[in-house]
Amino acid sequence: MKVLLLENIHPVAVEILESRGFEVELRAGSLSEDELVEALSGVHLLGIRSNTHITPRVLDAASDLLAIGCFCIGTNQVDLVSAAERGIAVFNAPYSNTRSVVELVIAEIISLARRLPEKTEKMHAGVWDKSAKGSHEVRGRTLGIVGYGNIGTQLSNLAEALGLRVIFFDTADRLAHGNAQRMKTLDELLEKADVVSLHVDGRPGNAGFFGPEQFAKMKPRSIFINAARGMVVDNESLRDHILSGHIAGAALDVFPVEPKAQGDEFESVLRGLDNVILTPHVGGSTQEAQEEIGYFVAGKLAGFSLEGRTELSVNLPAVLAPQLQTGHRIGYLHHNVPGVLATINGVLADSGDNITGQYLSTRGEQGYVVTDTPDPLPAEALAKLAESEHTIWLRTWES
Repeated sequence: MKVLLLENIHPVAVEILESRGFEVELRAGSLSEDELVEALSGVHLLGIRSNTHITPRVLDAASDLLAIGCFCIGTNQVDLVSAAERGIAVFNAPYSNTRSVVELVIAEIISLARRLPEKTEKMHAGVWDKSAKGSHEVRGRTLGIVGYGNIGTQLSNLAEALGLRVIFFDTADRLAHGNAQRMKTLDELLEKADVVSLHVDGRPGNAGFFGPEQFAKMKPRSIFINAARGMVVDNESLRDHILSGHIAGAALDVFPVEPKAQGDEFESVLRGLDNVILTPHVGGSTQEAQEEIGYFVAGKLAGFSLEGRTELSVNLPAVLAPQLQTGHRIGYLHHNVPGVLATINGVLADSGDNITGQYLSTRGEQGYVVTDTPDPLPAEALAKLAESEHTIWLRTWES
């Protein structure tokens, strides 16, 4: 089985997949839609990060593709609905780089509060500017976290340890950590926060989420940080508010349009501004995080393709089946209609095969059944299931 890994995925993923018998090709950069259409012929597993976009056209061309591994937190670069319709599982690493992102944000808060970007720039230019003007401690100041999920809550904990007061806003019902306080509205948070840090996801509804109206409501001389998604922020408006002095500093790790490969030119209206930190989408790019992501996602891809396990899939019904130690396994992805399980068990009963374990889950319009048996199901029984109008795919494995 062939695997294509793009965008400098950590070598541990290659080691894991090759040790399980896969043939792995590793490429440094991302691929365009046309390049993917050509490259995915004969590929069974695809590994990407955030810069490769998987469209319906790409999926239509990838007739051998079984699963996609997003070696990152987000999955908005993949058309999840189209992948699910084709029975292609998608996996990600929702927790593996959380600490790395949080540490970067903490470093940026301190750096911007102390105006370190302009201090170091002047020193490199040979200018000795020993002044406390505009430089502040972070202790006692208020951090406003927009999006209180895995990253937002861990940022909340570390920020409190530094002496920051934490407030947060989230559209979901989230439990406050420590002494953090929930704000009823985003406007309430913007009015109170000395630092605003975005940690929202990349769903289409969040495009342009933070623009002129939101920047105008932030406290004068406050700090803005975006380590979430590039498309959620209007960077033109941010530039205007930095130049006017309303925003004292900003740090951005994500951008609406990002270069596809190492060394490509980066373009942004925020280049050249004072007290602005621009980093090339490295929030999760620590050796520790990338190794953990490589280990985690490669394991999920191998578990799905070799044993039919879909736990933590983001688009197919998640079946937490045990590792296949002995016997045989049937994986049956089907349209979610009544009577499918009874049909499967009827076919098994007619064939005289016993069931040693069975696991079922549904998700939206799909259902997935994993059935373990001591003996292989006869070819005619498999054919009967495969030919059902409700079948999306049927696969078998043996220990």
